[in-house]
Amino acid sequence: MNTRAWIVFLDESGVSLLPQIRRTYSPRGRTPLLRHRLNWKRASMAGALGYHSTDPHRGARLCFHLKPGSYDTAGLIEVLEQMKVFYRGERVVLVWDGLSAHWSRAMRAWVAEQDWLTLERLPAYAPELNPVELLWSSLKKRELANLAGDHLADVADATEQGIHRINANPRLPWSFLAHTGLTIQPPHPPNLRKDE
Repeated sequence: MNTRAWIVFLDESGVSLLPQIRRTYSPRGRTPLLRHRLNWKRASMAGALGYHSTDPHRGARLCFHLKPGSYDTAGLIEVLEQMKVFYRGERVVLVWDGLSAHWSRAMRAWVAEQDWLTLERLPAYAPELNPVELLWSSLKKRELANLAGDHLADVADATEQGIHRINANPRLPWSFLAHTGLTIQPPHPPNLRKDE
């Protein structure tokens, strides 16, 4: 693994026009009601959180992509093409799960032609190791909570506001990484006594 690369975690999530029901406050005796049209239109989000492997002072980078429907291999290659522009020729080690579209024959063929990209796989059944899962949780508990939009554009606008909120707080993406228990830089070895 190249030690002067961006370590980028990528994950996808879905949203729909059905509201994400969360607790809220209201005056005593007036239960809040959510009115929506029972519309099942869905969109998919892809988020990529990047951390520089040798220079944490460069900050964390967040890439975000939203599209109607769901992701397949072609859609994910489109996301990676945008990520290539975002990182402008820098080396990227991409860490993602075992979704079949991530490891399809077409994806592996495309990655083999990319000199800037290396793939690493998260262990099976370990979403707690992906900091992007915490990004989704943050969006769904704040901007998307109790949102009863009429159009997917309403969901897209709220999601974009959440992405701006997360980007505006440089410590938040690092807290997502810290919550996974993973670190980018190895801890410094303790000072050894001369007699050891």
